[in-house]
Amino acid sequence: MEPNLIEESVDIQDRLQETRAEEMVLNMGPSHPAMHGIVQIVVKLQGEKIIDADMIVGYLHRGFAKSCEKSTWNQAIIFTDRLNYVSPIINNVGYCLAVEKLLDIQVPLRGQYIRTIACEISRVADHVTCIGPFAMEMGAMTVFLYLMKAREYLYDLLDQLCGARVTTNFTRVGGICWDLIPGFEDNARRAFKEVRKIVHEIDLLLTKNRIFIDRSKHIGVMKAEDAINWGFTGPCLRAAGVDYDVRKYHPYLVYDQVDFLIPVGVNGDSYDRYLCRMEEIEQSLRICEQCLDNLPDGPVNVLDRRVTLPKKEKVYTTIEDLMNHFKLIMPGHGIRVPKGEAYQAVEGGNGEVGFYVVSDGGDKPYRVRCRPPCLHMVAAMPAMIKGQLVADVIPTFGSVNMIGGELDR
Repeated sequence: MEPNLIEESVDIQDRLQETRAEEMVLNMGPSHPAMHGIVQIVVKLQGEKIIDADMIVGYLHRGFAKSCEKSTWNQAIIFTDRLNYVSPIINNVGYCLAVEKLLDIQVPLRGQYIRTIACEISRVADHVTCIGPFAMEMGAMTVFLYLMKAREYLYDLLDQLCGARVTTNFTRVGGICWDLIPGFEDNARRAFKEVRKIVHEIDLLLTKNRIFIDRSKHIGVMKAEDAINWGFTGPCLRAAGVDYDVRKYHPYLVYDQVDFLIPVGVNGDSYDRYLCRMEEIEQSLRICEQCLDNLPDGPVNVLDRRVTLPKKEKVYTTIEDLMNHFKLIMPGHGIRVPKGEAYQAVEGGNGEVGFYVVSDGGDKPYRVRCRPPCLHMVAAMPAMIKGQLVADVIPTFGSVNMIGGELDR
């Protein structure tokens, strides 16, 4: 090579090295498609490598706590729908269980079974809504379309349960809005069969797919000790090898009467989070089927006029039930919860959802606070993506299944 060409080649290498050494700040979101319009990640780059990051939340502000405190005990349930709008029934149940602790009441067994079925259908809907976009944002559009088909079967069941698909408002303090419609059990079994077929197809498409594995394995790693320190729960914690599940360690409803496994991972990476959710879908369907097999007869609401609304046909025909109805509905009356405080945790789609409620003896909550699982995962995102490449932000963020409604701070 001629001397001048050698000098030119060395000069190009030096300039490339200088370029790689330069730092650049890049905004990902909130308009970035993978950020879903509700979160912003500010990354500091050196070439393609992330050397620092910052998470910015608050683009989806719902004012959950204060909205509940300005509403009656039952009216507050609609705001729990808007926390995790993908599996809202689990939020409904968690809040109602906390209030029922203060009232010292227990929902009849049939009501508990139906609540459990509704929670597990919602959990499956949550998991398929996570896996679908997670794969789609890495280019697997077919997976997304298949899983949205599966979600339709589940949403049809939720529609039959409570007349709504998304913002369900399914529970009431002391029970649920109404009993199962005739034929629900058969419809549910048919739907579960179709969902299993679709999940099996997704397993064939993704689990051993070389591209999917390369994009997700050893990406966004959070080891067990670090996950515990960050406050992880749910699939993100179990993917790191910790078998903690509120349904097993602090049973509520009828979870201590059904048989199910807790899937755990090894590496705590995006791939293990995917595997845990896939297996949890099957475990949730098993729980639903066991509840349908053992569904008892009886009422679904507490038989207490101070808590439960009378049936509409009685409201229209007897003066006693009409008065009872108005006493529970009119401002200044309603359910009177004894003074005190209570905390109730349930296993949400993304982990432990906890409700802390305080009563001053009135018809409205004095204080309501939610412990959202997503906040801890989002707080840890900078640690999960630091040292990774820009492209790795997408599978990492998709695998934690961030729900913006829970980040209301």
